[in-house]
Amino acid sequence: MQELNPKYNENGLVAAIVQDETSGQVLMLAWMNAEAFARTLTSREAYFWSRSRQELWHKGATSGNYLHVHEVWLDCDQDAVLLRVHADGPACHTGAVSCFHNEISG
Repeated sequence: MQELNPKYNENGLVAAIVQDETSGQVLMLAWMNAEAFARTLTSREAYFWSRSRQELWHKGATSGNYLHVHEVWLDCDQDAVLLRVHADGPACHTGAVSCFHNEISG
């Protein structure tokens, strides 16, 4: 199998979509830098780059709602990452299962 690596944007980041491995529900969108991507691959737990705090973020370290990574995929252009995970609890900081809980109607 060919080794693939993300193509990071001008800020050194790549979009990471997090999906529940069982239901297929999209749980969240976050950003990864090279260190977050590498730590995610080696630990099999999700790490991201916090743009607001400008620091590495181990998802669940504060809340206990860790994301256990079962599969990592890159899209065809290698500029987006898909993490298929088992979540220990809600993915959203609001307590919702998914960050995508605000439906726009009409």
